[in-house]
Amino acid sequence: MKKHSARVAPLSACNSPVLTLTKVEGEERPRDGTGPAEAPAGAEAGRANRSGCRCSGPRLRKLSWGLAVVLCVCASWAGSTQLAKLTFRTFDAPFTLTWFATTWNCVFFPLYYAGHVCKAADRQSVKQRYRECCRFFGDNGLTLKVFFTKAAPFGVLWTLTNYLYLHAIKKINTTDVSVLFCCNKAFVFLLSWIVLRDRFMGVRIVAAILAIAGIVMMTYADGFHSHSVIGIALVVGSASMSALYKVLFKLLLGSAKFGEAALFLSILGVFNILFITCIPVILYFTKVEYWSSFNDIPWGNLCGFSALLLTFNIVLNFGIAVTYPTLMSLGIVLSVPVNAVVDHYTSKIVFNGVRVIAIIIIGLGFLLLLLPEEWDVWLVKLLTRLKVRKKEETAEGGGDLGSGPRNKSRRARPSFAR
Repeated sequence: MKKHSARVAPLSACNSPVLTLTKVEGEERPRDGTGPAEAPAGAEAGRANRSGCRCSGPRLRKLSWGLAVVLCVCASWAGSTQLAKLTFRTFDAPFTLTWFATTWNCVFFPLYYAGHVCKAADRQSVKQRYRECCRFFGDNGLTLKVFFTKAAPFGVLWTLTNYLYLHAIKKINTTDVSVLFCCNKAFVFLLSWIVLRDRFMGVRIVAAILAIAGIVMMTYADGFHSHSVIGIALVVGSASMSALYKVLFKLLLGSAKFGEAALFLSILGVFNILFITCIPVILYFTKVEYWSSFNDIPWGNLCGFSALLLTFNIVLNFGIAVTYPTLMSLGIVLSVPVNAVVDHYTSKIVFNGVRVIAIIIIGLGFLLLLLPEEWDVWLVKLLTRLKVRKKEETAEGGGDLGSGPRNKSRRARPSFAR
């Protein structure tokens, strides 16, 4: 139990993007409680200048990668949402679309192994790499018991998250769906605070309150119509399932390295094929999700949606290798204005005052949840540093003014003596 707790405790479920499981291999850094404000001002400035020169290259590279990742996350998430909306015009089967897209998860581990072969110095066979990644599930590896106790529940949560999200797109516009799904971050914080005993942060409580207020205002924006209320309830349920998925993963499995996460996501695809396939078949024969002919299925839209969702999950789970997790999360919230622009030109959405305020409130709550745990400490250090610098500038200015008259009097004395 102590070993399990040690694995979970250093990782806050609220500090990583939605449905992100991975951590960078070998990037465990101890937290340093001492700040630069405790050092003398001169030494601190010298260290800051030296470290700034030394780290500007890697930081600039990481920020440039971060910009590319943000654009990729935003484009793939907004694109998959819009393509799903377009697909439902001719293919009204959200669960079948969920099942079809989830089967693509099977390619995660093959893609990871291809990258391992191309990049790794000491290449391993598929069997060796598979066995090494299976240690993530315990000393016995991936047994039948582990599959049903530690993988199957996440397969169900994954399916529910995507199905509720897609079903909500049928009921309400994509702008409302995308912004309401951003409440996922607030639900993750509340669950991790209760279940994982994460650090209490007042700013995150404020963010959770803003998210709840935004949900209520979004419901009020359409006048409490049945379709609107059902659609909002569906997307809030999707955000809740996503948060539960993430917190349970941290609780039961801790954190995964890249190979372990790729294997886990591929196992979810296998679970989907083995145990979820029967549900679309039942829905087809009961005519809940029915299509007259397989030729009428828009295979292009289905494959395009699945490819975009796969890209989104790949970038979101493995983008942490090249950039900061916070930047990846920004891609999700930036998809809201993209969907709003598309909806403005393709649907009859009305951006009244209540809806705009609700979008701003939820977006603000999402951004507040991106603040690191030590944000208040670093803010105090920044203010202290600015105060010290201001005092130094004031002292230098006073010294220059004081030395002026003395220099003049010294120059004037010899002429006066004559």
